[in-house]
Amino acid sequence: MDMLRRNTDYALRAMLNLTRHWQHDTVSTRNISNEEDISYQLACKLMQTLRNADLVVSSMGPKGGFSLSREPSEITIRQIIEAIQGAIYLNKCMSDDYDCQRQSACVIRRSLIGLQDYVDDYFSRTSLADLLKAWKGNYPN
Repeated sequence: MDMLRRNTDYALRAMLNLTRHWQHDTVSTRNISNEEDISYQLACKLMQTLRNADLVVSSMGPKGGFSLSREPSEITIRQIIEAIQGAIYLNKCMSDDYDCQRQSACVIRRSLIGLQDYVDDYFSRTSLADLLKAWKGNYPN
C-alpha cells in the first residue's frame, strides 16, 4: 500500500514545476501536463483542487495559467498532501477522530506514535523550496 496516492504524487510534481517558474511567469495546465507526464484532464482537476486550497492562483488570458500563491518556502509538502488526499496515517488509530476502546493500552499504537510524529514533522517542515534544492541537485540547468 502506498502512503502517497498517485494523484498526490502528480500534484507534488505540478507544484515543483510551478516552483521552478516562481517569480518568472505563469504556467498553463497544458504545459504542466506535458512536462510532468500527467494527463491533461487530471492536471486540470489537480490544479483546481490546489487553487481551492489556496496553494496556487490562476489567471486568465493568453498568458494565463497558474502560479504559486506564496513563496515556495511557505508551502509545505504536508499542505499539498492534505489538499489532495487528506492526512496520512500509518494506521487509522493514529487519527484523532478514531475511537477505539483499546487505544489507551494498545502496544502497537504506542509503538507507531513516534513514527507517525516523525512523518508528520517531516512533511510539515519540508517545503517546495527544499524540494527545488533537491531537484537542482539531481538535474542541473
